[in-house]
Formats: sequence, C-alpha cells, structure tokens
Amino acid sequence: MKKSRTLFISFLIIFNIFLDQISKFWVRTEVPRGSKTQIIGDYLSLHNVENSGAFLGLGSDFNPILKIILLNVLPIVVLTLVLIHIFRDKKLDRLSLIGFSCIIGGGIANIYDRILYGSVTDFFHMDFGGVFRTGIFNLADVSVMVGMGCLLLSNFRRKRA
Repeated sequence: MKKSRTLFISFLIIFNIFLDQISKFWVRTEVPRGSKTQIIGDYLSLHNVENSGAFLGLGSDFNPILKIILLNVLPIVVLTLVLIHIFRDKKLDRLSLIGFSCIIGGGIANIYDRILYGSVTDFFHMDFGGVFRTGIFNLADVSVMVGMGCLLLSNFRRKRA
C-alpha cells in the first residue's frame, strides 16, 4: 500500500509539471509574444505574456533580492514542507492527496520557470462579459486552483461526517 501511495503522489506531481511545461513550451514557440487569439469568442483567449511576478504580476517591481526570497526561496520551502507532510501523514484521504499533489506540481512548474527563464509564461484569459474575468494564467495556476478546490471539498466532507 505504501509503495502505491508514493507512486500515486509522485505520478500526480510529475503529470501536473509535465502538462504545464508542455503547454508553456508550445506557447513560447508557436504563439507570438504579446498576441491575443480568441478561442471561444471573447470568453476564452490565448496570449503569450511573461509574468516576472507572482499572481497577477504582484511583486514584479520588487528589488531583485526580495523577489528571489519571496518568489523562489519561500515557495520552495513551503512546497518542500507540504511534500514532507503528505508523505508522512498516512491519514490523508485520497481527495486531499490529489489536492496537495496538484498544488505541489503547479508550484514546482512555476518555480522552475522563474529559475530557468526569470519569469513565468502565462497564456489563458477568461472574460464572461465583465461578470467574471480572470487575469492571464497558465496550467500550473489551474493545477493549484484545482488542488485548492480538492482540499476545500475534502475539508467539507470531513466536517459533514
């Protein structure tokens, strides 16, 4: 059981990193930088932008040392602690494992970009007539959000039981 659990966690993390990196590679090579292409009307569009900050560009104007600490070092420490936690805590339910694995995979994928390229490639944007509108994001961001959703759902299930 222990081996299959470890393989399950490892596979999910690697799968999330792989999907994100493949999508970013495609965008960097095939989508002109700064462009906007409608995929589904105005609702979903494809871009190619480099984000040197965190969520919605936050921190992009920080001084370089602060940026390294807040956008590289701190996330690596937190992701490492979460990874240790999910391998040690055998009582975590499957939905929590999926959630944490998605968060770790998405986090690693974006940190990899920051270290290798100095920025993160973002490319999706959703706009539902101003009622709901996102910033430009990537699949690692989707992984993190799906992971958070899984953790919330798992928490609600536990509290109900």
